[in-house]
Amino acid sequence: MTQRFDVVVVGLGPGGEDAAGRLAGAGLDVLGIDAELVGGECPYWGCVPSKMMIRAANLLAEARRVDGMAGHAELEADFAPVARRIREEATDTWDDAVAVERLESKGVRFVRGWGRLEGADRVSVGGETFEARRAILLNPGTRAWAPPIEGLAGTPYWTNREAVETESVPASLIVIGGGAIGVELGQVFLRFGARVTTLETAPRLLAPEEPESSALIERVLRDEGMDVRTGARIESVEHDGRRFTVNLAGAEALGAEALVAEALVAERLLVATGRRPNLAGLGVGAGGLDESARAIDVDERQRAVPGIWAIGDVTGVGAFTHISMYQARIAVADILGEPWPPADYRALPRVTFSDPEVGSVGLTERQARERGLRVAVGLSDVATSTRGWIHKAGNSGLIKLVADADRGVLVGATSAGPTGGEVLSMLTLAVHAEVPLATLASMIDAYPTFHRSMQDALGSLAEQMPAGSAPRA
Repeated sequence: MTQRFDVVVVGLGPGGEDAAGRLAGAGLDVLGIDAELVGGECPYWGCVPSKMMIRAANLLAEARRVDGMAGHAELEADFAPVARRIREEATDTWDDAVAVERLESKGVRFVRGWGRLEGADRVSVGGETFEARRAILLNPGTRAWAPPIEGLAGTPYWTNREAVETESVPASLIVIGGGAIGVELGQVFLRFGARVTTLETAPRLLAPEEPESSALIERVLRDEGMDVRTGARIESVEHDGRRFTVNLAGAEALGAEALVAEALVAERLLVATGRRPNLAGLGVGAGGLDESARAIDVDERQRAVPGIWAIGDVTGVGAFTHISMYQARIAVADILGEPWPPADYRALPRVTFSDPEVGSVGLTERQARERGLRVAVGLSDVATSTRGWIHKAGNSGLIKLVADADRGVLVGATSAGPTGGEVLSMLTLAVHAEVPLATLASMIDAYPTFHRSMQDALGSLAEQMPAGSAPRA
């Protein structure tokens, strides 16, 4: 027998859970479906526990900076408190009973299982069919994806989940993938004593970010002892029951004299090469969507097709909790027929929580030029600022501003350095609100702070601006 609800929410990650609660609070009869943990990747294996690991690793780094600044510190790294804290946050066995209770207390009925579309208004779960009278909201998330490297499948490699769940630090670790997850976790294990090698097929780490950020992070990681290989070509992976061997292609295969065939050996292998949705498993074809696509295409109101909305990672905008929550509010308003601003990603912020942190918002310099804008760029070195000089050890960083010279506003910015993600907030506001450059230049910035480096970047940018439009106070 088909059961009917006003709204069926498939996937209860941060955005899905929030949307289901809001819709139920508005008086609708809501069903929430998820085969995994309510709350999604973020609280159990993603942003929250990984930042616990990063916080602990950063404390070790700070303690190692005591010598020469505040005396001498004897230090012994211990991962046990980190693993214990993560288990306490994830209720020890990665159990979502509290989250389910929270969801149901808002009036949402919860069903555990894999939801699959059977039409634009029907979802099946374990032999049961549920009809949505008003809307289906898809928030299925994504799964860690591994490239088709010979020999990799079937080996006990780590994804971010296994890396977060570990209770001990391996003696050696190879990381495949130099994006945000690979850089963050690789630095954590490095600081806790592992010998770490990072392999990135792109020419640089953090490839979506500004090249100045990539160069900064690569230099810092190398200085800390990480073996960083960019432009790497991996031929195969082997596991003998104890160790991993990653075989790199040589000069003959690549036509590059500088590269030679090499076999890297480590106790553990972390694959951090991105995430992808399973649209075929979700059965989106039954709802009129393309199952072979890399993401679900939505409009500015999160509508995919009539009767179906989608939010979160599956929309391809960005795998960030803040995007999922942002999109959830838009979708809820649209389903309820309430006024709410449409999706606007001009000032989409993101932070890689390495040390130094790399925060960025809006367009990179390259993206701005590809859009045909007349671009002006400003750069400043955080290390040369007063706060950078005071901070001393670990003070590497930069601020980069990307401006539309014709309109006199920022279209993108990067804040890399200590608390770079926090400094980013003022730059995000500037991009979002299109604050005139002259207004930014006339601000009074507290002294001595890291964010005062923005004024140096504005001064650099002013030299490229058309006559009469330079951002001067």
